[in-house]
Parts: sequence; C-alpha cells; structure tokens
Amino acid sequence: EYAINQGQNLKISMKGEAVGSFAFGVKKGSKHEHLVTEFNEALAQMKEDGSLEEIINKWTASKGGSDSAVPETSTPAGQKATPTKDKYIIASDSSFAPFVFQDDSNQYTGIDMELIKAIAKDQGFTVEVTNPGFDAAINSVQTGQADGIIAGMSVTDARKKTFDYSDPYYTANSILAVKDSSNIKSYEELKGKTVGVKTGTASQTFLEENKSKYGYSIKTFSDAASMYDSLNTGSVAAVMDDEPVVKYAIKQGKKLKTPIEGTPSGQVAFAVKKGSNPELIEMFNNGLANLKESGKYQEILDKYLASEEKESTVDESTIWGLLQNNYQELLKGLGVTIALALISFAIAMVIGIIFGMFSVSPYKPLRWIAEIFVDVIRGIPLMIVAAFIFWGIPNLIESMTGQQSPINAFVAGTIALSLNAGAYIAEIVRGGIQAVPVGQMEASRSLGISYSKTMRKIILPQATKIMLPNFVNQFVIALKDTTIVSAIGLAELFKTGKDIIARNYQSFRMYAILAVLYLIIITLLTRLAKRLEKRIK
Repeated sequence: EYAINQGQNLKISMKGEAVGSFAFGVKKGSKHEHLVTEFNEALAQMKEDGSLEEIINKWTASKGGSDSAVPETSTPAGQKATPTKDKYIIASDSSFAPFVFQDDSNQYTGIDMELIKAIAKDQGFTVEVTNPGFDAAINSVQTGQADGIIAGMSVTDARKKTFDYSDPYYTANSILAVKDSSNIKSYEELKGKTVGVKTGTASQTFLEENKSKYGYSIKTFSDAASMYDSLNTGSVAAVMDDEPVVKYAIKQGKKLKTPIEGTPSGQVAFAVKKGSNPELIEMFNNGLANLKESGKYQEILDKYLASEEKESTVDESTIWGLLQNNYQELLKGLGVTIALALISFAIAMVIGIIFGMFSVSPYKPLRWIAEIFVDVIRGIPLMIVAAFIFWGIPNLIESMTGQQSPINAFVAGTIALSLNAGAYIAEIVRGGIQAVPVGQMEASRSLGISYSKTMRKIILPQATKIMLPNFVNQFVIALKDTTIVSAIGLAELFKTGKDIIARNYQSFRMYAILAVLYLIIITLLTRLAKRLEKRIK
C-alpha cells in the first residue's frame, strides 16, 4: 500500500495473508524488563485515547482504506443462533451518511444497511429495515414497533439503562469542521462563538463537557444537512460530527476544513430494547465475528470510507438533475401527503360537525364536552399530539398489559391531523351557526317546529354558506400541517425531500422544488374546493 501511495503502478487483487504480529522487545534476562511493562501501559492508554490509531493510519492507510478503528469482537467466529421470529423489523436513521443514506437510485444504503443485511444472511434470519430517522427509530424500538436499531448509535451509560447492546462494530473520532475561509485553529479560538452539533450524539456530549472550559455556546440540530447549512450561512462558527460524516460532507462539495485533530467518541453498536430479543443480539454478534473473519466486514467499511469520491450517475447540482434523479420518490411522498390530507380532513369534518353541534346544544353537558375537546386539542401542539399517539399510547398500553401494541405511522399521523383539524372545524361550525340571527330559531320554535328540525331545515342551510370559505381555508392548513408529522418518521413529501438533501446537501434547490410542489398542489385543490363552494351556494 505504501508503494502504491508513492506512485508505483501496482494493484492488490487478492486478500492478504496473516503473518503474525509486531511488538516491542528487550534482551531476555537484561535489566530492561521494566521497559516492557511501561510500554504495555502506554500502549493501552494510546489505544484508549485513539493516538495509536492515528499513528498507524498516518503511515499505513491506503487511499482506499477506512478511517475507522476496528473494535475487538469478544464473540468467537463460526457460531449460529436460532431466530424466534419469522421476520425482525430493524429501525435505522434516514440521513447519516456514510452509515445510512439514500443513494442515487433513492435506495437506503451505507455501512449500517449492508452490515445488518450481511449478518442476517450469515445467520439465516429475515430482516425488514425501516428508516424513520434517528429519534423515531429509538422510539420505535422502545414502543415495540421495531425489534432492533442500527443507526450509527453510540454506546453510552445512559442508553445502557434502556437498551441492550451488541459487540461494537465501529469506533470513530468526533471532529470539528469550519468553513474553508475560517481562521479558527484551536478550541480556544471558539470562545464567544456558537458551535453546531446533532442532538443526542457523542459529539454533543464532548461539547457539553468542555463548554465552560473553552467558552463557546452550543446550538443543536436534528439532522446533518441543516447543521452544515447553518455553518455555511454563518449562524454557527463551527460544527462537530463523526469524522466519516464530515469527510462525506466535504466529498459532496461542502467547503469545509478540519483544523483540529479528532477526539475519540466511543463505540457504535447494534441495540435492542432492554430485556427483549436476546437472540437478535446473539445473532448479530455471531454474524459480526464471521464477517470479520471472512473479510466481508472490512470490505463494507472500505466501500463507504474510501477517500476517493464515487462519481454520481446523475448531476444533482441542478434543479433538473434533482428532478430527473428523484422524481419517483418525490411523487411517492406527494401521494402520501395528499392521501394523509384528504383522509384526515374527511374524518375531521365528521368530528368537527359533531362537536360543533354539541357547542350550540341546549344541553349544558354537551356544551362542556365540546369546550373541553376544543381547548385540549387546540392547546397542545400538533407535533406533540402525533408523538403521543405514535409513541406514548403504545408505551402506556405496554405498561398496563405487558403487551406491545405498535401503531402504524400513517394511522397515527391521520389520527393526529384529524383531531387537530376537527377542533378547529368545531369552532367554524359553532361560529357559522351562531352567525345566523337568533330570531330565526325563536320564530321557528314559536311555530311549534322541533329544535332538531329547525336546525336541519332552517339554521344549518344558512350556516353552511357562511362556513364554506372557512372550510376551504382549514383544508389548506391541514395540507400544510402534514409536514409536521414527518417528526414520527412518516415519509411524506417534506421528509422525502429532507432525505434527498441528506444525501447530496443541495438544500436550496431541493427546498425550492418542495415549495413549488406544495404551491401547485395547494393551488389546484383550493381552486377545486372553491368551485365546489360555488356549486353548493
């Protein structure tokens, strides 16, 4: 490899052979045996702080080599465990390149994706991988919607209280990145500045621990793309991320540099909910040991951590290139958005009309029920309602019954949007009915017509005309609100766009495409609703 790096016209076409290990030595029986003890103590420390790896990588890493320290595996190779399920659902991130990301064909790929599939094949079990995003993936495992998680997840003492971990499969540094034009060369120069970091990462832990020492402030982000965009716009002076992720961003055209040596950030492992699916951990460990022995593990790392940039088959630096390469995924996301909006709004109309009628009922208990419903739903942000339905309710059911009862993301999103829009429609109905002069109700009742018939024949026909424009406006709002439920991992149009940005970092162009798509669909549906409104009037 050194000869190749020096320009020799050679290639390596076969796997190497193990020829033994290198070590420090002293003459047997000499007075220098203490040097061996001191060497071993220092070597152990250097392994722990990453400095040994830095030295070895500096002199031996080839241009196609990985930047990782391969953690030792305690599980011996050649073993197999027995799966207890026909299929295991594995949750993962959606935008954490090079561990997991969408490739040019919009398929999820990366170290984590190939590793879990190779281990499943080696151990003879079936997996279905979902990519809702890191936070959603963690919650999916906790609520039983997924059996395990592989998402570049660092092993921490806090997480060990909630998850059981496999043998670590990766060790990397966290590294600081700044713009090419930045003069920052040390942590001391960050004083008074803001540093960006992704929420819940080992990088955030390091920054929090050293914040008072170096005097910077921290701004957290939920995804890499928005973090690097903030660095580009100057809202943060630097960002900290896993070294492979930073290097991937640079390869994608981000004008960054890494002026400070990386910091060891712990180990990455596969995880399951504490106390559940122990056979899945056993199979992962067995498969990982086998892949290491066969060399497949190193092939996967080298494939995604190579320093050479893989040429894309389509130029995604233009709007046309983005559309050409991603139109199928965008259309799929648009379909989910429209279906979500139409179904939830239809249900919301039923809910809104029922509670709207309750709010003008002559019976006080019904008015109280309507008031409580409207106040509670309108008083809680939609994102929290969606998260409570998708994650909170299954957790509550499990704590009460001991049985896991996961809820489909689309169903949870539909329920949340229906309740939210239903509360506002209830107020529209109440306002429309109360806008009809009260004298009409009194005149009808004085003629001996019942309350229900008066509402049906006299009040509601007039109120409907008053309510229609507000219904159209509420539908537009409901369509826009579908972007919020992407927080639970539902792959509607907005989340689809974010996943594409995570791969190519073309945020300006991609968000412009999303804006135009939303504008077109909302305009078309609004025109259709207004035509319907005119026909009804």
